[in-house]
Amino acid sequence: MNNSLWSDAIHRLTRNKAAMLSGFILILLIIAAALAPWVTPYGYEEMDFNNMTATPPSSDHLLGTDTQGRDLLTRILYGARVSLLVGFVATGVALIIGVSWGIIAGYAGGKVDQIMMRIVDILYGLPFIIFIILLMVVFGSNLWLLFAAIGAVEWLTMARIVRAQVIGLKNQEFVLAAKAMGVSNLSLFRRHLLPNILGPIAVYATLTIPQVMLLESFLSFLGLGIQPPMSSWGSLINDGVQYMEEFSWLLIYPGITFTITLFALNFFGDGLRDALDPKTSDN
Repeated sequence: MNNSLWSDAIHRLTRNKAAMLSGFILILLIIAAALAPWVTPYGYEEMDFNNMTATPPSSDHLLGTDTQGRDLLTRILYGARVSLLVGFVATGVALIIGVSWGIIAGYAGGKVDQIMMRIVDILYGLPFIIFIILLMVVFGSNLWLLFAAIGAVEWLTMARIVRAQVIGLKNQEFVLAAKAMGVSNLSLFRRHLLPNILGPIAVYATLTIPQVMLLESFLSFLGLGIQPPMSSWGSLINDGVQYMEEFSWLLIYPGITFTITLFALNFFGDGLRDALDPKTSDN
């Protein structure tokens, strides 16, 4: 099996300080979001009736309150639930479709490859934002439909990346030797092709998550994404933009949270790429 490959990858990952710090930050964010009701003393929609307006950070409200007197830290933590869920679920949908499509197209080659990639080219030319908007209008603002719709339009680049990797690998000596030994296509994919393309897949996945979050924030801005009273980081940032001159903290703190998450995902993705690359050697 590939136990040695995975143990070597874990060893290399743990030696990458930037990746480990980024992973720690991501885990901390996920835990804080999951435990939001116990982390903050305020409810998600609880208003401060003594100050029914935005107030700056204080001992009572560490990050201040929004224009309706709601605790901003609480809304950021609850918003993290939605943003991270959108990012991971939609990216998972994109990975399943894109990786499967890319492996089949790259390995089959010939006319099968040509037809499959022409379909990808055609889909690239379609206005997918309009497609998502139409889905939201027809089926309503369903949270899981939003996840699936975003994921279904983000798989095209992944399919191209995986196809290119498979084309470069399928004529390598170790793959040809496995074919000559009668290894089945499924085993060939699992043991030889997939381990060698995990690096690019992991990197692109970590880049897709914040991209998906930004797309969700755009849809929320149009009123087709996350609906009030629910919020995501994107919708909080959009709210903050409207009041950035009067109440700057409404933009600064959600923006900082999103930026830190973006950098953490990028650094962790780079670490995964290096750790999962079978050609990487310990120095």
